[in-house]
Amino acid sequence: MDLGDPGTPGSDAAIARCRSLFEPALREAVSSLHPWSARMAAFTLGWSDADGRPYEGNSGKGVRPAIALLCAEAAGAPAESAVPAAVAVELVHAFSLVHDDIIDLDERRRHRPALWKAYGTGPALLAGDALLALAVAQLAGSGEAMNYLSRALVELVQGQTADMAFEDRPWRGPGAVTAGEYTEMTLGKTGGLLGAAAATGVILGGRADLAPRLWEMGRELGVAFQLVDDILGIWGDPGVTGKPADSDLRRGKKTYPVLAALATDGAAAHDLAALL
Repeated sequence: MDLGDPGTPGSDAAIARCRSLFEPALREAVSSLHPWSARMAAFTLGWSDADGRPYEGNSGKGVRPAIALLCAEAAGAPAESAVPAAVAVELVHAFSLVHDDIIDLDERRRHRPALWKAYGTGPALLAGDALLALAVAQLAGSGEAMNYLSRALVELVQGQTADMAFEDRPWRGPGAVTAGEYTEMTLGKTGGLLGAAAATGVILGGRADLAPRLWEMGRELGVAFQLVDDILGIWGDPGVTGKPADSDLRRGKKTYPVLAALATDGAAAHDLAALL
């Protein structure tokens, strides 16, 4: 899922510094794909338009790769030591957004057509698969780091599956989604990859002993980011977020603001339940 604005000039500067370290390696990795997949990857990463021309728009915040690099530094190693981890988590994030937009039928991503709208569903699925395969290749030389990336991938898919399954469950009463179930889903869907970013960063930084704690830190951070994303999914300005503000509600997606509102027993909660 998209992360909220880091919010401060200092964090923006840190992320910009990290981007200057990992983006050349990311571009080099993408260039190894089949030309058609590389063109679609460049589009979804914000480097080009649908016709392959250079694009100077929003290429994403780069928070996940920044976490990998900064965690390596926190472990006492140069940030550059974690560049393969940074590239891997950014590729997995891009893959997840490509497939997420297809699943949710979201037609816009970062103020542009989603990849599947620009190129078609089949090509977009192939491009997403290519990004995932390329991500795995980045950490093939580190069994410890690969273990965390693999774990994150399993959790991401499990979380996404739970999120979809929640759509068929009632809003209130027997069978309703609980806040605990929501949190568990989010720990996987959003938190897993943030956990992998932190854990692989310290592993490649030479402090594998810190990886379990950094993994848990990243997962908890993912819950916080998902809460922000849920708020933006209802009240966010499409001119800022680049996505429609009502798609989650129209699909019946169980997001935390709605679950929290329905958990109360006032008149407003009953009115909301009736509307839903």
